[in-house]
Amino acid sequence: MEEPAAHNGSAAGAAPGAGTAARPPATPEGMALAYGSLVLMALLPIFFGALRSVSCAKSKNSSEMPETITSRDAARFPIVASCTLLGLYLFFKIFSQEYINLLLSMYFFVLGILALSHTISPMMNRFFPANFPNKQYQLLFTQGSGESKEEIVNYEFDTKDLVCLALSSVVGVWYLLRKHWIANNLFGLAFSLNGVELLHLNNVSTGCILLGGLFIYDVFWVFGTNVMVTVAKSFEAPIKLVFPQDLLEKGLEADNFAMLGLGDIVIPGIFIALLLRFDISLKKNTHTYFYTSFVAYIFGLGLTIFIMHIFKHAQPALLYLVPACIGFPLLVALAKGEVTEMFSYEESSTPKEALGASKEEPTEASKKEK
Repeated sequence: MEEPAAHNGSAAGAAPGAGTAARPPATPEGMALAYGSLVLMALLPIFFGALRSVSCAKSKNSSEMPETITSRDAARFPIVASCTLLGLYLFFKIFSQEYINLLLSMYFFVLGILALSHTISPMMNRFFPANFPNKQYQLLFTQGSGESKEEIVNYEFDTKDLVCLALSSVVGVWYLLRKHWIANNLFGLAFSLNGVELLHLNNVSTGCILLGGLFIYDVFWVFGTNVMVTVAKSFEAPIKLVFPQDLLEKGLEADNFAMLGLGDIVIPGIFIALLLRFDISLKKNTHTYFYTSFVAYIFGLGLTIFIMHIFKHAQPALLYLVPACIGFPLLVALAKGEVTEMFSYEESSTPKEALGASKEEPTEASKKEK
């Protein structure tokens, strides 16, 4: 989180304009509206993404199967993220910023359309009439032949999904042509919700490793260097939610933005979603750990904003979010005597692995019969 400039992945502050020319300071009302809106926008993908992650974990549709993050993946993630961040920094220093952002715009244009389409599809299904001619389609890419055939892509969709894709494309063109902050936020919310829904931690220990590693990553790149700030100021992509602090004065054409990096939403969000699935596994008809971590997130984000304005200095949001999101549920588990159950909870093998196993078993059985 930061005040004077934006940074990539973990930020909430005032975004500078193209030339950082002197501009009137934001009014207290404008700042309150901007930061209140950012907090609300952050909570929406976490809450609904967590709910959707429950049904996603049970899905047998290969197009909706989650990706499971293991402890090994979690340990590597901060290193990979650091290399990526440093690589982008060097790219912006060596090559023309204009051409790099053009490539990034096209890349996120495609990703944004797909993410937004997947996000709105369940909601849009309610608006289609019962007699809507809905046809099923399947996009299948395989490698090899016979028993060695391996699926590369297996995506199932229908006519309703195509309609959602068309609607999302309108937003995509709007973003590509105007880079409007509303279009940016629609893509950012879609990325966040899809991340919370489709990225699953396999256990609480893995979540602690991931959040702990990114805690160090965030603190180092914000306090230790100017790399993250430089990349975010140069990086034109929907990797952050923004809201104008001068909306009350300039309306939709406002340009003095407060921002929140998507990393500050998705990373704690996948941990909160894991705790919801843990709640359900206890079969007590309560969502104690989910609501505790959800409140902890609100507390951590609010504390970040408060500290930022007290010290008038860039603040890594995960510095406050990680202790809150891990500490609050852990205290509840200690009070309830469920620490062992929490850390022994292990999600079953990913549906993709299970699907692969189910395809291999008949083959082995057929070999034995032969």
